[in-house]
Amino acid sequence: MAIDLLVIAPHPDDAELGCGGMLARAKAEGYSTAILELTQGEMGTKGTVQERLAEAEEAARILGLDYRGNLRLPDGGLADVPEQRQALGQALRNVRPRVVIAPWSADRHPDHVAAHHLSLSAVHFAGLSRAALQGQPHRVERIFFYPGNYAVTPSLLVDVSAYIETWQAALLAHQSQFHGEAASETVSLAGVEARRALRRAWGNYLGVAYAEPLVSLQPVLGVPW
Repeated sequence: MAIDLLVIAPHPDDAELGCGGMLARAKAEGYSTAILELTQGEMGTKGTVQERLAEAEEAARILGLDYRGNLRLPDGGLADVPEQRQALGQALRNVRPRVVIAPWSADRHPDHVAAHHLSLSAVHFAGLSRAALQGQPHRVERIFFYPGNYAVTPSLLVDVSAYIETWQAALLAHQSQFHGEAASETVSLAGVEARRALRRAWGNYLGVAYAEPLVSLQPVLGVPW
């Protein structure tokens, strides 16, 4: 397997929340796309593991992903430790992504913060010839980071105007997270509208309808892929 664009997500729906529009755009432009979840979201208040996995499959169908996987690491227990680094490093060797997009380091959720550091370590680990991993070493060309719950200063804005409805459909495929009891449904759906409004605000900087932000640790030229 060789994938152009891989998004690493701590939980089901994080990839769609962070950069689902980019995944839809990259696929429409002929690039192969994938999401790799680190956990099944079993600690979440809403939805069972089985429900969330089924929802992730439906979102993958909407986005046209070439691959979606889950490492089943412990939800609420992500950490940059050898056993988790090895699991993610092996997955990177198997999927062989050209570009990786992972969570940004500033976030209120500890798993998101841990996923940032774990992703950086695993990307490095997967490229080491003497790492205790199966298969040939693999080095990604570029790594970017998508924001979670905190504001960021973006290194790159990607126009996703033509794919905003696909983004929203993929996000709402995670029904357990955005629908449910009447008391919480309004709040949940308002969260989707808030994320859409953020994309509208970022688009305003470019003079387009909607955009998604990415952060890079190195200078950036052009689109991620």
